[in-house]
Amino acid sequence: MSAISGLTNKGPAIDVLIPAIEKDLATLPHVIDSLRRYVRHPVSNIYIVSPNSSKIRSLCTRKGCIFVDETRVLPFTKKDIHYSSTRWNRSGWLYQQLLKMNGDHICRESFFLVIDADTVLIRPHRFRSGNNSIFYCRSWSQPEYFRTYRKLMGARPPSPRSFVTHYMLFEKAKLAGLKRKIEDRHGMSWHAAIIRSIDKKKQFGFSEYETYANYVYSGDSTSVILKNANNKSLKSSFASLGKAQTLRLARTYRSLSFHQRKGYSTPARH
Repeated sequence: MSAISGLTNKGPAIDVLIPAIEKDLATLPHVIDSLRRYVRHPVSNIYIVSPNSSKIRSLCTRKGCIFVDETRVLPFTKKDIHYSSTRWNRSGWLYQQLLKMNGDHICRESFFLVIDADTVLIRPHRFRSGNNSIFYCRSWSQPEYFRTYRKLMGARPPSPRSFVTHYMLFEKAKLAGLKRKIEDRHGMSWHAAIIRSIDKKKQFGFSEYETYANYVYSGDSTSVILKNANNKSLKSSFASLGKAQTLRLARTYRSLSFHQRKGYSTPARH
């Protein structure tokens, strides 16, 4: 793997975990390519966690990734989650977040990067600097994320920024510590506690990124480096962008996301 812009792949080796479904197939190959080009760590394995799909299995074979059947990751499936109203259904969305939070039982390296299947990196990224974690942040989030965090952890989330930026490096030991703390406080499995703590009447009730990063930040804020995510959402497809347009976008942005989420622009808590 060649260095980009004089940056080398230093720091700890990492694995990558990408939850996906077939509707992600238009963007997912570009996500995988961007990881191999722009992640400034040695990447050991890329795991694609998905429903059993011959198309996604075929993509994994072509791209040298490891297919993981999502039904083997947690002791329940998406059908067991009931998080919906007459206007929306967030059961699959929540299920994907819980899959990510069990990535420590899938990945082999001590650190693993989770990235959403619709987000493509367009500039180099590093996620560790010495013993410090680098988190990419933005200035707004959903208030419910913080309410659920407080129910789970018994304290306000301490970070001044939002960590909901479509990708994050998890440290297995710290993720296991977070899940143990949730279980000890609530006297039940971590996933049951999360599901119980969400206000099911609200559409955006939990964030795995917000929860994990605030837990790490609360443990030692001096070990955390915050960087602006500079993520851009686009309604077009990545394949429709020419090389020149992508380079122009990379002058301003670090990553591009190709999703459409209505009502997803509540200002951050202050």
